[in-house]
Amino acid sequence: MPPPCHPQPPRASGAAPVARRVALPGAALILAVLPGAALAQACATGAGIAADGRVLGHLPYGDIDAATLVEVPGFGLRAPCRVRAEVAADLARLVAAAAADPAGGTLRGVSCHRSMARQSGVFCREGATEAADRAISVAPPGHSEHTSGYAVDFAVRPSPNCPDVEACMAILPAARWLRANAPRYGFELSFPPGNGQGVKWEPWHWRWVGTRADAPGAAAARFVFAAARRRFPADPAIVAPPRVVATITPPAPPPPPPPSPGNHRR
Repeated sequence: MPPPCHPQPPRASGAAPVARRVALPGAALILAVLPGAALAQACATGAGIAADGRVLGHLPYGDIDAATLVEVPGFGLRAPCRVRAEVAADLARLVAAAAADPAGGTLRGVSCHRSMARQSGVFCREGATEAADRAISVAPPGHSEHTSGYAVDFAVRPSPNCPDVEACMAILPAARWLRANAPRYGFELSFPPGNGQGVKWEPWHWRWVGTRADAPGAAAARFVFAAARRRFPADPAIVAPPRVVATITPPAPPPPPPPSPGNHRR
């Protein structure tokens, strides 16, 4: 049996701080800076930290000040859904578009922002299973996209014979609509089938990065997910439009006028 969960052991006197606040445009992130901090939060699994900061395949993500989050009214399924303000605006438009489209349906939020403490509880609640097995479907605390305030787990309605957050969701009409349209509102699928992080396919888990790099808040989101987007691409993903270079051939110059008859010598 694995050891008991101790998500956040007290820091010893004189120990170096485990986090610092980093200012980004429009956002304040709390990023872990010591590998020991993330390891201490990993539910006492004994899992090591890879050179790139991953624990059990998951990249590191910092928590966000809860005061910067806003609630999306009526979206949370079991609890209020709180995300960053820039995410909330696009999320509200996405939900409204799905409801208005006959091919869409009702989109609800199973889970939005989770604090590191909440993520620890989610990761540790199945303590009888090995940490590596749990990490296939749940990120260790300090390594979940949900703590960033940019990620949303969707549920769809109607959902006959398919529980929430299960792969069967992908065949439902509303989920197919979500896959086809979510990128139009700045969302991309974090964990597609066969992703390199070793996380199971999650057709419900989408992260916001903005429809354009210059959209409000998009620069900060793309900074947070830069490593994931570069090394483990989303699918569908938000991609930059192709650069169009004009290659117009200038028209040929007109032919010279014929000589005037008066200029001919007799």
